[in-house]
Amino acid sequence: MATLPNALPKLAADPTGRALGLDLPPGRLIGTLLWHADTAAAPGDWAAFGKARAAGLLPLLIDVGGSQGGPERWELVPDETSYPGDHDPEEVLAEYWEDQADDDWPGLAPEPEPAVPDPDAVATDLAEHLLTDGTWLKEPRLALVPARRSADIAAAIGWSGPVNHEDDVARLCAVLRSWEDRFGIRVVALTFDQLIVSVAAPPTTPDAARAVAAEHYAFCPDHVDRSGFPASDAYAEQLIDREFWSFWWD
Repeated sequence: MATLPNALPKLAADPTGRALGLDLPPGRLIGTLLWHADTAAAPGDWAAFGKARAAGLLPLLIDVGGSQGGPERWELVPDETSYPGDHDPEEVLAEYWEDQADDDWPGLAPEPEPAVPDPDAVATDLAEHLLTDGTWLKEPRLALVPARRSADIAAAIGWSGPVNHEDDVARLCAVLRSWEDRFGIRVVALTFDQLIVSVAAPPTTPDAARAVAAEHYAFCPDHVDRSGFPASDAYAEQLIDREFWSFWWD
């Protein structure tokens, strides 16, 4: 597995991040898995931290305001996590589907037409929305994670939010990689048990939305079950032109 050098240890000696070309607020390191700010994230912070990508660090919003607190208490298990690239996303989804649904796996949703907005710009817009809306995150903090691509963030930190559905989050990250390639998703926020991604190329028709909804149902049945999918098209209808997806595991 090809990995980038982990820049986080440099922050132990230089908490401001100036050696990495950054100007960080006071924060803390969670081992060598992630860094997060001690102060509440504010509009504009996501864009300002975008320069960290040059050092191999990807921005992420985390929520420290839930009953489980911040990532120090999230039971992160990177040593028990495999590599996303070792898993075939369609095989993973088909396996989940067969465990949940009565009919045959319908296959992956088709890839949309190529000309789409810049995925990183859409991610920035979503981060701004999450920080100003106040609905999704109680106490947001900006974090930095050493990962090669956004889809790998959960595996990089050994996130255990979906453990009741899948105890190796790298398998879910393989699906996120496929969504990154097809739909231009970016992982924008994590809580103890919730994942929020931006979507640069969402489905634009009912048929395309239903195909994507099938993937969502396999990926996170706890979340989608609340809408009655696949018996009802209500969930799929919500996905048309929607530029962010959220998932929650019981």
